[in-house]
Amino acid sequence: MSDGPLIVQSDKTLLLETAHPLADECRRVIAPFAELERAPEHVHTYRVTPLGLWNARAAGHDAEQVVDALVTYSRYPVPHALLVDVADTMARYGRLTLSKHPVHGLVLTSTDRPVLEEVLRSKKIVPLVGARLDPDTVAVHPSERGQIKQVLLKLGWPAEDLAGYVDGEAHPIELDQSGWSLRPYQQQAVEGFWHGGSGVVVLPCGAGKTLVGAAAMATAKATTLILVTNTVSARQWKHELVKRTSLTEDEIGEYSGTRKEIRPVTIATYQVMTTKRKGVYSHLEVFDSRDWGLIVYDEVHLLPAPVFKFTADLQARRRLGLTATLVREDGREGDVFSLIGPKRFDAPWKEIEAQGYIAPADCVEVRVTLTDSERLAYATAEPEERYRFCATTASKRRVTQALVEKHRGIPTLVIGQYIDQLDELGEALDAPVIKGETSNPQREKLFDAFRNGEITVLVVSKVANFSIDLPEATIAIQVSGTFGSRQEEAQRLGRVLRPKADGHTAHFYSVVARDTIDQDFAAHRQRFLAEQGYAYRIVDADDVLAGDDV
Repeated sequence: MSDGPLIVQSDKTLLLETAHPLADECRRVIAPFAELERAPEHVHTYRVTPLGLWNARAAGHDAEQVVDALVTYSRYPVPHALLVDVADTMARYGRLTLSKHPVHGLVLTSTDRPVLEEVLRSKKIVPLVGARLDPDTVAVHPSERGQIKQVLLKLGWPAEDLAGYVDGEAHPIELDQSGWSLRPYQQQAVEGFWHGGSGVVVLPCGAGKTLVGAAAMATAKATTLILVTNTVSARQWKHELVKRTSLTEDEIGEYSGTRKEIRPVTIATYQVMTTKRKGVYSHLEVFDSRDWGLIVYDEVHLLPAPVFKFTADLQARRRLGLTATLVREDGREGDVFSLIGPKRFDAPWKEIEAQGYIAPADCVEVRVTLTDSERLAYATAEPEERYRFCATTASKRRVTQALVEKHRGIPTLVIGQYIDQLDELGEALDAPVIKGETSNPQREKLFDAFRNGEITVLVVSKVANFSIDLPEATIAIQVSGTFGSRQEEAQRLGRVLRPKADGHTAHFYSVVARDTIDQDFAAHRQRFLAEQGYAYRIVDADDVLAGDDV
């Protein structure tokens, strides 16, 4: 028996004692294959899942490394059955492969004939395959390359896709590295993606995912379709590509609600791609408009469900997903794995922070106590109204004002979910508010003013959760959110993680109503960041209001 920080249980849960001196080291080692489920103060609970193990396998980790990690850090003997199960689960990946055949096009081959027999008896597989070519090989309809990978994953036999990719239409793209160079982890991410052919790169917000995309484009040297969350993000991508590559403005098209330009590099928004007219996705022709050599999915954890359907038909194109977290609140991580590709590179946030590429962050949960009248109103509110009620309590406004005053003159974002709450805060703080109805020119004008220091406080709705580059932001104050969304919490912290010129620590405050559903949601939201090694300090709102140092 060792004095390790980990307790490994036979139900595949891992308990990590956070105060243990080896806790951080252990967290880094288990992160590639285990998902954090709960993160209270002293013991964090992880779960080992098949998808986590297959992602680790695709990223180059083998069963021996996983077993070694569990045995090395476990306080007690690891249940033998669990170790066997880990090895068996990881061995499932790659027993079926998709590959090219000179005569029959696409084929599914097995190194284990009974596995092929098993999957061919599935009613969902039958319509996707053609003739049995030999005992270990069956033809696959080329148009079903994505669909068969989805189905096989659900059957527990994820196929390794070795069928290769079309080069697409060639287009010269070079990185222009005058005055800068790719960071080592960015280079590793590009190499991991290119070697695998398709897949997902996971990097913290502020760690330069756009540059990884640009470097992948320079490697592909082909026409590229980039899918992004919104128009502001599209324009930031364009700005970065013009600045960092040999591409000119004329070579980059924007395909959004306001413009419909198709160029050698086209940046389209998810919103326009999923717009329906009379029940038809009228903008899908952008996928077929050119012989794309590369498709980049920015913020792949937000990929709308219809785009999965389109992506199933694009399996012969190289696909790169970029994200800060593979967590999807709709549970469709398996579709990302099978259709975009497995995780090819994952850099722990704290590791990038230790290298000085993102700012250190202090995370504080400020707990507000409702007044007696508010508590009574909350207790008698309809269940569906309770979160809105406690998330927008007037007590939060006073705390937010105190926090803004405490950090006066330092670039601060106040972030929330409910527009009326944000409007009130904007008025109380004498700060502009950016929300859904704010026009794109006005948004860009306000973001520029914030970057230039003309404005030091911005109140923003969830439109600023994603892909907004505000490196100057040092303080974020979250007053309400999308219920218990872990991905949103990660994105919001990411708004303040860009490295600071003066080396300052970033501060992320989450203002939470005590003894309400707001507190429950906050605990859930914090899970992903706890997995990355960020610990939330809990302070009382009264201390903030009293001006105490928190």
